[in-house]
Amino acid sequence: MTIAAVEAGGTKFVLGLLRSEGNHPELLWRDSIPTTEPFETLERAGALLAAASESHGKAEALGIGCFGPVELRSGHPAWGRVTSTPKALWQGADVAGVLGSRLGLKAAFDTDVNAAAAGEGRWGAGRGLTDFIYLTVGTGIGGGIISGGRLVHGTAHPELGHSRIAREAGDDFAGACPFHGDCVEGLASGPAIARRWGKPATELPPDHPAWELEAHYLARAMAAWVCAFTPARILMGGGVGMRPGLAERVQELLETELAGYFGYLTEAGIREGFVRRPELGDNAGLFGAAALALGGIAAT
Repeated sequence: MTIAAVEAGGTKFVLGLLRSEGNHPELLWRDSIPTTEPFETLERAGALLAAASESHGKAEALGIGCFGPVELRSGHPAWGRVTSTPKALWQGADVAGVLGSRLGLKAAFDTDVNAAAAGEGRWGAGRGLTDFIYLTVGTGIGGGIISGGRLVHGTAHPELGHSRIAREAGDDFAGACPFHGDCVEGLASGPAIARRWGKPATELPPDHPAWELEAHYLARAMAAWVCAFTPARILMGGGVGMRPGLAERVQELLETELAGYFGYLTEAGIREGFVRRPELGDNAGLFGAAALALGGIAAT
């Protein structure tokens, strides 16, 4: 099957055409465009995908992983649209409708982090697992939850980054989330680091106190998510999350937070690398969108 895949990000749209064969998809074509205003971005993305479909083989399916929040309720009038995003111009943008209409296909549509979780479950570091969490820590913090081999949805999609957690003693930083202030995203995202320390995360040395504080807040949040979903693994990606050594330190602190309560975390094969980096790299968004088009993670 040839799949048109879209990673619709707040900064850029990554577009791809993939052929699903065996254990790993073949990337036939890839391009990216900046995310500007909705009409321009969606029209340009649709035109590029249509041209690639003509040149590399007609797309038979369409998968889209989109920045959120988005409407995912099937049959809802706003299905496939962006909802209450801080990117004001994009509120109400019909991402799935416009791109699907351009290609003549019904889109498989979900959040970007849910797409990445599906991709890692089918082809990456979650392969063979029925229960894991994919977390991205960067411009924002978001999470996709795989439980019983399926993506978790409620009335809306999960918003792990807006969970509230206990603060470290003496921390009076107001937080960077425009909605909640000191939720996990407000305390530990890339913008939160930059606002707290006056420099972006990329400019902070490995021994800067920012990283120990970051690890504490991420571990505290993960402890709550372990209690709620009992995953076999947590994959931590994103520009901040992929920082060398961060996943390992977060796991150490997570074990302290949980205080031995979950016995399964001591089992061989689970404790080793329970918090780890994802495997799909720069193509995670495209592979994740393709996984959505194929129905989610593979049964293994």
